[in-house]
Amino acid sequence: MDQDVRRSEETTTARRASLLGLNYIDTSTIQKQLYKTILPVSELYSLKVVPLVADEHNLHFGITTTTAQQTTNNLRNRFSDQRVNFSIISDSGYREYMKLYDPPKQVTYRDIGLTSTGGHAEEMLKAVSTTLDQVRPDDMLAYLVQQAYKLNASDIHLECQRDKVRVRFRVDGVLHPVATISHEKYHHMIAALASSANISTEADDAQTGHISRSYKLATGESVVLNLRVETIPTVYGMDAVMRLFNLRLEMFKLESLGLSEKEAAVVDDIIAHPTGLVLIVGPTGSGKTTTLYSLINTLNTPERKVITLEDPVEYNMPGVVQIPVAGNIEGHRFAEKLRAVLRLDPDVVMVGEIRDADTAKTALQGALTGHLVLSTFHGASAAAALTRMLDMVGINPLFANAMHLVMAQRLVRRLDDNTKQPYQPDEALIKQLQSVIDTFPPSVEKPSLAGITLYKSGKSETNPFGFSGQLAIREQLVMTPGVQQLLRLPSNQVSTEMLQAKAVEEGMRTMLHDGILKAIAGLTTLEEIYRVVE
Repeated sequence: MDQDVRRSEETTTARRASLLGLNYIDTSTIQKQLYKTILPVSELYSLKVVPLVADEHNLHFGITTTTAQQTTNNLRNRFSDQRVNFSIISDSGYREYMKLYDPPKQVTYRDIGLTSTGGHAEEMLKAVSTTLDQVRPDDMLAYLVQQAYKLNASDIHLECQRDKVRVRFRVDGVLHPVATISHEKYHHMIAALASSANISTEADDAQTGHISRSYKLATGESVVLNLRVETIPTVYGMDAVMRLFNLRLEMFKLESLGLSEKEAAVVDDIIAHPTGLVLIVGPTGSGKTTTLYSLINTLNTPERKVITLEDPVEYNMPGVVQIPVAGNIEGHRFAEKLRAVLRLDPDVVMVGEIRDADTAKTALQGALTGHLVLSTFHGASAAAALTRMLDMVGINPLFANAMHLVMAQRLVRRLDDNTKQPYQPDEALIKQLQSVIDTFPPSVEKPSLAGITLYKSGKSETNPFGFSGQLAIREQLVMTPGVQQLLRLPSNQVSTEMLQAKAVEEGMRTMLHDGILKAIAGLTTLEEIYRVVE
């Protein structure tokens, strides 16, 4: 570790120890002695403690700022015949001690591969599980992250089950099992994860943390960990999902979003006239953040002041004022921070997510006073999100004037052009497709199904699933005259179905419409479209 970084960590740890009213020791300045009979290595990991000094009458433990208070009380009771003291040590100091107590083993790290063949899949799962069982907790985490990056996974899922813990990667929107871990080994891993993400293993509620650091595997290979960590207690233990932030700033470009000519024209209008409220709608993992950051990156010019409120800040963008907001802490809610930010004379404000009525009303107010407010929102469709927003803000005659665009999206797997298989749909499928095409907006050209060829996934040795990457299917609900007229009615008179019907009548192509067109174009399969769109 760089000496300046280590000194900075020791200074921060000393300051925290002082706030906690505890003694602090800089372990980099003392001679380390091992006391292997005090506690087994497994407990040193799970309790997050190390013995610094021990004799017949005294025990002096090193603990970190994330060691549970209950642990210190239990150790005093457990060693009641001795005088037990505790001192805060840094996380780096703790890791150095654990390398002495649990020296790294010679392990061959096998690259994880995804396969659709049962026998090969079982063999791979067993091999990866064996590797994880042999390495230190920090190495387990770094190895999984390294492999997830190589497979272009978006998330790592750690799921506690009755007899074991299952590890799965989400690749191209689909989960794939890659390993299982014993509960004993998982306790050590989750302790290392919690320490790095600054969360507690003892919490009764869901927690959110963030990890951003470089780590060296036992092989000497360096891995950059940039993760958002979500944990929640379950029946069999603490489950965790790690979202990988593996995109680079240069990837946040509008041309990378795959917008159609009409969709791009709507987005260009936002950039040309940056006022109003823009909502990006979809479930977790639908690419909302990528779309939002691409808009921000394009709007980020020397002439504009751009401020973001995020929980947490996912990507650092030069030139943008990015403010982290802990949404679950009283006094630090999005709405409060948003009101403060609007007083800073911004041109563009991004709110990570509109979660409550207070934030919705404040965002609406900002949009009405000449700002461009961008945010994400959860909803099954653009019309459903707009209806929900209307319910949150109540009857507001200015709502229609503030809204600029609601764009809903989902991600589907893109067919691999090298392996996709053509087929001719039967009469029943053509009839089903025609029933969807008949609902297209009058302004959209309807494709002919005569002699149509569709595609399904094939497979090869290098691509057993037949897909390569993802693409978005979208719908853009703009404030056409008919939609604005509906929004000026009392909210209890406006339904999602009414809004969607009017938007389609005035030119909106739904996600199902967009998906069908992309399936007909051979970009994906019909099964993929119906998998993600109701």
